[in-house]
Amino acid sequence: MGFRFPLKGMAPAGPGQLPPRGGLPEVRIVRQIVSELAPTGVLRAGINMSNFLLVTGKTAAGDPQGVAPDMAAEIAKRLSVPVAYVKYERPSILADAAGTNTWDIGLIGAEPQRAAKITFTAAYCEIEATYLVPKGSALQTIADVDRAGVRITVRRGAAYDLWLERNIKHATVLRSDSADGPLNQFIAEGLEAYAALKPALLTDIEKVPGSKILPGNFMTVQQAIGTAKPNTAGAAFLSEFVEEAKGSGLVARLIEKHHVKGLSVAA
Repeated sequence: MGFRFPLKGMAPAGPGQLPPRGGLPEVRIVRQIVSELAPTGVLRAGINMSNFLLVTGKTAAGDPQGVAPDMAAEIAKRLSVPVAYVKYERPSILADAAGTNTWDIGLIGAEPQRAAKITFTAAYCEIEATYLVPKGSALQTIADVDRAGVRITVRRGAAYDLWLERNIKHATVLRSDSADGPLNQFIAEGLEAYAALKPALLTDIEKVPGSKILPGNFMTVQQAIGTAKPNTAGAAFLSEFVEEAKGSGLVARLIEKHHVKGLSVAA
């Protein structure tokens, strides 16, 4: 299925309106996409407010600003509908709301646990996740961390937490619900490792004298756009949009626009 951006057939419709009914297959496809992704006449975009790389600020009205909100706004523009941001404190809460008619698209990390209810596009950008270890630590590589007696602290429900849940076999993973919780726990309890996005660790390392970030990464968070499983036409449109956004340089321009460090355009 090939789409033109903006969608051919959308121009005659006003904001929030569907194209006129017609017998052409292309018109029917367009109507199906809009009915799936904007059933209320507005594209409701679920935004993870805790991702400081993808949400870098707020407007005076409290709407999010950054790469993720701009991607959602561009999708709404292509569909000729307004965008409304549905804000979530954590990505896990956003993912849990899939299929509850609270958002139409969700911009979060694509993880297998979330894919049970959400159809994801390919990643449009990615972020490295690794470990911070204390001064004098015997842990020198990523592979050293998964051993008995090692305690890892992490933000509950983050994409990299889901990776740890699937892959850590010997170490103990301790989870915190608050943004500052893992770092505070790492310091207060003298833990062996703190798992987080590398850009965050580059700031947090300054708060833990002598600590170091282990080289490489244990995973990259694949930031994607998802929609509820029944939205097959909408999912196909979103997938093609993401590839067009990467290939045209749109994603790179948004990263540059918002001066984001540590965020890369996905392959």
